[in-house]
Amino acid sequence: MSLRARRTDRDGIFSGNTPERAIIDIGSNTVRLVVYGGSMRAPVVLLNEKVAARLGREMAETGRIPQDSFDLALQGLRRFRLLLEELEIEDVETVATAASREAENGPDFIAAVKELGFKPRVISGEEEARVSAQGVIGAFPGVQGVMADLGGGSLELIRIRDGETCDAASLPLGTLRLSAFGDGDPDSMLKALGKELKKGGWGKPIDAPLYLVGGTWRAMAVYAMEKVGHPLSDPHSLWLDPKRARVLAEDLAQATPETLQQIERISTMRSNTMPHAAVLLRAMLKKLQPERLVFSSWGLREGLLYDRLEIGARSQDPLLAGLTLFAAQRGAPPRLSTRVAGWTVDAVPAGKHGSERLRLAATMLSLASMQIEPNLRLHQAVDWALHKRWIGIEAHERAMMAAAVCANRNHLDLPSEVTALASEEALNEAIGWGLSIRLARRLGARSKRSFQVSRLLRDGDKLVLQLRESHRDLRGLPQDKDMTLLANHLGGDYEIRTVPDEEWDVSSESGNDDPFDSVSQAAE
Repeated sequence: MSLRARRTDRDGIFSGNTPERAIIDIGSNTVRLVVYGGSMRAPVVLLNEKVAARLGREMAETGRIPQDSFDLALQGLRRFRLLLEELEIEDVETVATAASREAENGPDFIAAVKELGFKPRVISGEEEARVSAQGVIGAFPGVQGVMADLGGGSLELIRIRDGETCDAASLPLGTLRLSAFGDGDPDSMLKALGKELKKGGWGKPIDAPLYLVGGTWRAMAVYAMEKVGHPLSDPHSLWLDPKRARVLAEDLAQATPETLQQIERISTMRSNTMPHAAVLLRAMLKKLQPERLVFSSWGLREGLLYDRLEIGARSQDPLLAGLTLFAAQRGAPPRLSTRVAGWTVDAVPAGKHGSERLRLAATMLSLASMQIEPNLRLHQAVDWALHKRWIGIEAHERAMMAAAVCANRNHLDLPSEVTALASEEALNEAIGWGLSIRLARRLGARSKRSFQVSRLLRDGDKLVLQLRESHRDLRGLPQDKDMTLLANHLGGDYEIRTVPDEEWDVSSESGNDDPFDSVSQAAE
């Protein structure tokens, strides 16, 4: 079979995102196809489809893949093959994990997968841990800690230090195997699982955060968020201190699948595995004593993508990489966003609560939001800021982006879900960003020339807008109103000054003098 792609999206199948790569993940619980587009530093999931084949469900009893699971997985893979042919995706990577590498009939299954035209790579437990850790490294730049990837057949543990990994271990503690420990008694299971962790070399405190990867862990995060009415919906990057983590694990260990199924975002499959997985989490908290738990939506599949990136691409900021393409597809090209960020930086630079990368991200999102219909604009932009899966951003930073897009629309009465996530000082800083973005885009209708013939700066407590004499007529009543809004927010007055043409510094007009130009060039 030939899986070919012309790398175009001529029919607009995926709303402007070209399907670039696909990964087929043959796990012990599910067989999954994920198609990615966008920036590969912050890939966009265009298609995510799974078959709950449960290849590893009888590993503890028979050591074999059950025939019905064998057949169901192949049926799903035949569908995946057809989809990939229709989408003309050439770059397809297929990996198989615990069930395929450990089952007595695993080689037969892999041979059948090859007959379909795929090139499956059966990876060892240690390699699975390393690649999953690469996903965490990609999602959390500068991460230091331990990753725990819980699948259907195994639990992978690995330490991450300075972008490198060590001490990898693969333990037979997957969700499909946990019921075999402790004869169903939670206390006995807790002791047995603790012994397994110690036997596998993970019986001591790690003195670091513990990053949790895998669908069952994420379902636990969803449960934790639902229980407290958390304003955000994405479990990625949610973190819990040890006390809250213990309470979560104890609650879930006593829960029934029927109770868990009542939560809309927890599937039947996950609800059946969560109570036993919660006992495993209790054992891990007791043995490893992590500084905190951090939930990661990036793992094996994203690690495979990150592993293939060149060093330069890996060093890109994942938040800006993802937002650059997203905003560009919505009428805010990177050069425009960096131009606005550069024009506003002297008046409202990032303060102690934000950063210039976050201010640039808020600028991109604010400008992109202006291409939406006015009646939808505000709510859509706030949803983007709070609920879209951005990588490399904390909850309070999401709130600051949301505050900026609100202020860009002169909506200063922030929604309660925003004010719940960040301090008043942080939100006020971001409101200043949004009001300055509003002024920048309205002054010259986003034209490049308008940024070259004007300056926005602070003169003590006074906000100053300088206009070159040749373009003094850019000033109008709306601009006075925008200056008043921003000056009042900053706690001072404002002045609009006209500078004679002969006194205007024209050196910057010959090229692009944006402070963020390197970001713009990298993005393009």
